[in-house]
Amino acid sequence: MKAIETSETINATPERVWQVLTDLESYPEWNPFIIEGAGEVRRDEKLVLKMHPPGGRPMTFKPKVLVADPAVELRWLGRLVVPGIFDGEHWFRLEPLGGGTRLVQGENFSGLLPPLLGKVITRAEQGFRELNLALKERAETGQVPA
Repeated sequence: MKAIETSETINATPERVWQVLTDLESYPEWNPFIIEGAGEVRRDEKLVLKMHPPGGRPMTFKPKVLVADPAVELRWLGRLVVPGIFDGEHWFRLEPLGGGTRLVQGENFSGLLPPLLGKVITRAEQGFRELNLALKERAETGQVPA
């Protein structure tokens, strides 16, 4: 199994960060990695997310929400075609930090393909970092990053 984990300190409450993170319809305005989103952020629901990794091609996937604990954790499981080929369990944890939030974003990759797709996983990690910074900007200022 391969794993990625990134983090960012955000000067906004976990409730504010959650509000931005779960407003999927606004993703085209600010999110450089998940450029479109639709669906209900609720356990057992399917989301429709269009991801555009840095240096890669956009792709749409339909993960199932595993955890949607407001202002605490959002977790989903996405799969490429069928289970066991390329599965990704993705999470966002929001940890209170003073008056702000420590955002932890990560993913565990499993299946047959992850060991062969190091470049894809490296691009995903870069995309996570870009998403973290854009989420920080949006949550702190309400502005769209330049």
